[in-house]
Amino acid sequence: MALLRTLITFSAGVYAGIYASQNYEVPKAESPKQLYERLAAYLSAFPTLTLRLLSSSSDNEYETIANETLDSLTEAFETLLDKHKLPSDVTYANGVLTVELDKFGIYVINKQTPNKQIWLSSPFSGPKRYDFLNQSWIYTHDGMSLHTLLNKEISNIFPKDHKINFQKCSYGGQENDSIK
Repeated sequence: MALLRTLITFSAGVYAGIYASQNYEVPKAESPKQLYERLAAYLSAFPTLTLRLLSSSSDNEYETIANETLDSLTEAFETLLDKHKLPSDVTYANGVLTVELDKFGIYVINKQTPNKQIWLSSPFSGPKRYDFLNQSWIYTHDGMSLHTLLNKEISNIFPKDHKINFQKCSYGGQENDSIK
């Protein structure tokens, strides 16, 4: 709530400053309630911005969630690639998961602590930045989760394996946190 009050106060100052600098007559001051309603209506057009601004997750919470996610993805990739005997390498160190898939290319999935994001570099879909929204890592440009994208792309590499399901990994959207 304190962040919202600060945001409202800042917005009111910017609002008044813009009018004054453009030689317009400064409008009559709005009540805090009116300003709050206008700001809430404006921010509703940008839901991810609102979620980021009003997020109460601490750096420690982010670290825990990101580490659990990357640990479980590492296990899932190791299990999958051992099963298929594809010449490959999976390494996870210092918040960076690297998955080398022979002729298919290299995936890099890493934490971006300052932004509270997970970044993906995919040999198929390129770079993406994921925000933690609603207990899942979401690419806000298309709304797809990290785990859903991995299901789609890795299933194309192993089309006969119908058990690929990265959504069973931590924060993948399913309750079962293990890959079988």
